[in-house]
Amino acid sequence: MRKFSTKFLAIAAASTLGAGLGGCATIAPPSAVEVTRFHDAAGLAAGTQTAEQRTVFIASAPTLGTQNSGSDSAEMASFKRAVAAELAQLGYTESARADAAYIAQVSLDRFTTGEERRRRSPVSVGVGGSTGSYGSGVGLGIGINLGGNKSSVRLGTELAVMLKSVATSQTVWEGRANWDVARDSELAAPNANAPIIANALFSEFPGGNGETVKIRAD
Repeated sequence: MRKFSTKFLAIAAASTLGAGLGGCATIAPPSAVEVTRFHDAAGLAAGTQTAEQRTVFIASAPTLGTQNSGSDSAEMASFKRAVAAELAQLGYTESARADAAYIAQVSLDRFTTGEERRRRSPVSVGVGGSTGSYGSGVGLGIGINLGGNKSSVRLGTELAVMLKSVATSQTVWEGRANWDVARDSELAAPNANAPIIANALFSEFPGGNGETVKIRAD
């Protein structure tokens, strides 16, 4: 699995990934992965004593209307596998829903942007909020005019995960990551994209509570 270095860029800092690249044949590099996480430290600690307490079922999050682009597709399966692999690295064992101590609800949104990149609304509510940390915006697509130069078109991916305790029905950890790549990049394919964004999402787990960082690969 491709691993990220622990280089965290300030949220307001400009990315330097594309500096100095020229020539029409060059595929633009990917953006940094923007990651925001929240966690309930006591809730996470409560389920770490035995293997049975770290079983998890990977589920698609409930869809919001008809705009969620990844709910139960083959594309979504790539990202759920990537989430399962990251949780396994953290000591969680994937299981059937009936045997799970936790449910990991996965949301996916894949969207295209033009030369001017558009970002999601800022995070509004932390763990325990009635609408979730990201409000009703999780999973909503962005409408963009796709006219113009193909080289300026980017494919964006937003991956969000909520880890819920079955015993308490409480969310003990949740995070959201988003990045974009050139539409003609090999990283646009789900099986190449998913491991990278999932690895960034779970890097330095559980992450800074309420902190938004940008993570780039070397």
